Amino acid sequence: MSSEISQLSIKALLSGRDEYVIPMYQRNYAWEEGEITQLIQDVIDYLPKKGENARNYYIGTLVVYERPDSKTPVFETIDGQQRLTTLSLLTSYLKNTRLVDLTWYSNLGIHFDSREHSRSTFAAIFEGKFNDDPAEVLAEKQINTGILNGYRLIQKVLPQKLKENDVSLQQFYDYLFLYVQIMRVKVPADTDLNHYFEIMNNRGEQLEKHEVLKARMMKELQGCEQSQNCLHAVWEACANMERYVQMGFTPGQRNNIFGSNNWGQFKPADFDALRDALHYSQEVTARQDTRLTLNEIITKAPTGAEQADSGDEAPDRFNTVINFPNFLLHVLRVDTRADIPLDDKRLLDTFETHVLKKTDPVAAVKRFTFSLLRCKYLFDQYVIKREFIKGADGWSLKRFKWNEGGERSRVGRGSYVNTFGEEDGNEGINRRILMLLSAFHVSTPTLVYKHWLNAALSHLFHAEQVDAQVYLQHMESVAKAFVFDRFLAQEAGLDYFAMIYTNQGGCQTRRESIEAETFESRLTFGNIENNLVFNFLDYLLWLEHRAKESVKSYEFTFRSSVEHYYPQHPLDGQVQLDADTLNSFGNLCLISHSKNSRLSNFMPSAKKEFYQNNTIDSVKQHLMMKTEPWDADAIRVHSGQMSNVLLNSIASKHETE
Repeated sequence: MSSEISQLSIKALLSGRDEYVIPMYQRNYAWEEGEITQLIQDVIDYLPKKGENARNYYIGTLVVYERPDSKTPVFETIDGQQRLTTLSLLTSYLKNTRLVDLTWYSNLGIHFDSREHSRSTFAAIFEGKFNDDPAEVLAEKQINTGILNGYRLIQKVLPQKLKENDVSLQQFYDYLFLYVQIMRVKVPADTDLNHYFEIMNNRGEQLEKHEVLKARMMKELQGCEQSQNCLHAVWEACANMERYVQMGFTPGQRNNIFGSNNWGQFKPADFDALRDALHYSQEVTARQDTRLTLNEIITKAPTGAEQADSGDEAPDRFNTVINFPNFLLHVLRVDTRADIPLDDKRLLDTFETHVLKKTDPVAAVKRFTFSLLRCKYLFDQYVIKREFIKGADGWSLKRFKWNEGGERSRVGRGSYVNTFGEEDGNEGINRRILMLLSAFHVSTPTLVYKHWLNAALSHLFHAEQVDAQVYLQHMESVAKAFVFDRFLAQEAGLDYFAMIYTNQGGCQTRRESIEAETFESRLTFGNIENNLVFNFLDYLLWLEHRAKESVKSYEFTFRSSVEHYYPQHPLDGQVQLDADTLNSFGNLCLISHSKNSRLSNFMPSAKKEFYQNNTIDSVKQHLMMKTEPWDADAIRVHSGQMSNVLLNSIASKHETE
């Protein structure tokens, strides 16, 4: 008996009497800002442009099992519950705005087996009997922090994305519920669910878009085996974003491409030189005498490109900030300086336009191949990664270093050292760049549209040589441009391409041009457009206070909740501050959603006591906790201090003349 497949619009999915049950064997709702932002951005990206007809966007599949003996259909959700939960939260948010017609959404169709926290949290969200936050009508013991955070993120992200893409709420509503489609797959009644899970967890992957793209590029180089081999070798070496690119080649190839002394150079000047270097190394390998003594066999390292020359390249040591398909688009934009979309949904169409349909596609493919390898080398050396060593993890900014072995060793050993200064500590430039890049990254957790990364790669790619101080100054300037020319701009902010390529990362806003009243209003709760405003401020505060023991080890993490340090709804009859004071920048800081859900209504003294035994979430928050009592006067003083820290980071007109 085959599965039953239904194509449903989101309105059809959520407006009927069907019930979707999340069984106990499913994990809790776990989508964070990255996944939620991606879903919203995907819907916006498929909205019809002016003059176009709307087309369906297929958001994925929902695999269900229909429970027998139910009066109305009750579907046990097997696969797709994270997407289903997010769509239900998004629809509830739109209903609660009362700005669009959702009278048809009268039945909450998502239910949870034996999870009272999840049921009560979703019921509060669906009913919308609160002013700003579902936590207003929930007791702490009723809260599922994951679901509450998902709703809060939608509250924050959807208005931002609509504004950023110049899309109205009604346009988003119309497209989401009529043209976004989901495929509901109902498995047969006699399905062995345990066996089904085993199959799903081991199912083969479809051919990915970047593999299709590689095949198309290889076809353009048909007739030149050496060029095809070069493209293949580069592609395979770069495709694993979590491995340093040197480790994707054989030792002989590394010597020719990255220098025989330390594998820390990039020697080829163009595709032809790269192709010749790879071909020469293959010829040398073929001519080498493979006869070895017994001692040489024992001491000889593995030579395959798939194996590292030392034990340092352990699996899963590094986690990357971007995946390969999106990285390909960054390379193309950096190389062509064309305003192409940094979104892998458009990967094939974008490369068709900018590479495969060029007047000379062979030359375009060769140029891109060379640029891909060079960008991956620069990315590995000069962009942060998450590094896992001995059970601990943290941000790292490291380069691959080759250490020659002793007299009796023919092998040597590879290791990873700080890119700028091997012994660089908290005060050094390596740490400063690491902190700034991690502030950018945690502010933009999605894999698409990582404009800060594009700004970094563009600078690195077009620089004659990479200078640590110049690189730092450039990225600090990019941060200021993002914050002041876009997120806190008094009028419509600049677009990212103009900031990065037209203005070369230079901040255009001058301090004296900022109107105090407008600036303060942009820094109030609900009006702060991007988390980078908080994270760049924390970077500036870290620079100022990093000598202090409590601050010097601070690390940026993925925080998505804006906390009111003095609570909006105090417990136990405490003083209620006026809305302007509560929502001012002085009373806000960025923390993790789990802590915000747990501590949101606690008074500052209780929050301070909690953090005495826990790491701080932000430097701004740490400074707030140093002030007692935390009242309206303290909030006003702190707000002024923090505004000045931001404003002092940008130049005045006379300083630029």
